[in-house]
Amino acid sequence: MGSGFAISFADIETAAQTIAGHVLRTPLMPAPRLSALTGAEVFVKHENMQATASFKERGAVNKLRSLGDDERRRGVIAMSAGNHAQAVAYHARRFGIPATIVMPEMTPLVKVENTRAHGAEVVLFGETLYEAAQHARDIAAGRSLVFVHPYDDAAVMAGQGTVALEMLREAPELDMLMIPLGGGGLMAGNAVAAKALKPSIELIGIEAALYPSFHNAVHGTQMPIGGATLAEGIAVKTVGTLTLPIVKELVSGIVLVGEDLIERAVNAYATLQHTLAEGAGAAGLAAMLKEPDRYRGRRVGLLLCGGNIDARLLAAIMVRELEREQRIAAFRLTASDRPGLLGKVASLFGTHGANILEVSHGRLFLDVPAKGVTLDVTIETRDEAHTAAIEQALREEGFAPRRIHPRGQEPDRSGA
Repeated sequence: MGSGFAISFADIETAAQTIAGHVLRTPLMPAPRLSALTGAEVFVKHENMQATASFKERGAVNKLRSLGDDERRRGVIAMSAGNHAQAVAYHARRFGIPATIVMPEMTPLVKVENTRAHGAEVVLFGETLYEAAQHARDIAAGRSLVFVHPYDDAAVMAGQGTVALEMLREAPELDMLMIPLGGGGLMAGNAVAAKALKPSIELIGIEAALYPSFHNAVHGTQMPIGGATLAEGIAVKTVGTLTLPIVKELVSGIVLVGEDLIERAVNAYATLQHTLAEGAGAAGLAAMLKEPDRYRGRRVGLLLCGGNIDARLLAAIMVRELEREQRIAAFRLTASDRPGLLGKVASLFGTHGANILEVSHGRLFLDVPAKGVTLDVTIETRDEAHTAAIEQALREEGFAPRRIHPRGQEPDRSGA
């Protein structure tokens, strides 16, 4: 292992003692259904079970406990739009340390209120995290506050490294660790810990495809950065100066995952592992879904780093996945407008084991005869084959079914 890193394995062992009793030693659980999905032997480290539902508490506690009496009295300031803010605020209150959190003005209200609820003073400033960070540094200088960086801080990095420390002491047989990669604090700390405990272990960093910051920094590429991503927790434009050398030397590969894969992974955690994962937390599983052959037969540790996902967003993701799997499908049926039509259609769906979710009549479409009617029916089925069988049955009954988009009621012009 290279020298000159910002942290050492000894720093991580010390951090483990420092945070003991203040953060949860989260369970590392076998995941047989995720194993069946990916072809690997999968174990999940459930950092979403921390008090604020993310790993950020480890670094926050280690940093806060490192402060001197005068620093504690003056207080701390952090910049964050999410998990780091809540972790610093929560534990600062526990330790009696005044905390100020600067958040971008467009931060969702629920995150702002959650942070305030932990007792922090919240300052809303700027449109971006960069602007919020600059303002936080200005406040820190003006009020002599200690700035708690979300990732580019040695104490924070050492605290995050306690995750791999726990994982490999509990399951030394792991071959690979899949670790989400934003600013690099989580990866840097865990890379140092993992390589010290098991030099042969393979470390894979995962970035959202819209934010390939480390990919660019490590490989010298100029891929564009920016956009709305489900994995906002790793949507970082600038990598850490302390974290980059560690990632360059110790990480085996960086995988970029698209939004569709992140959605699939969030859904898989909810439906197969029965646990909540935010977009960033699901990134490791998304990478496995992207390249299953790379991980097949390996013993893989997934770091589910956070579970702070909006309930409405989760619901939308799960419904979208049902549509992708064709377990929710919508048909536009055309027939003569006669009494009993709706009953006949409902009976046909019932006979074939489909559940009707929504029905709407249309009598005013110009491409329908004056005495005709259209029925837009959204149904729930077992799988794609079941949906195809129902579509064939509708055709045989003379309903001329056309597939449409379930919610928008726009005809699918592709002929699918």
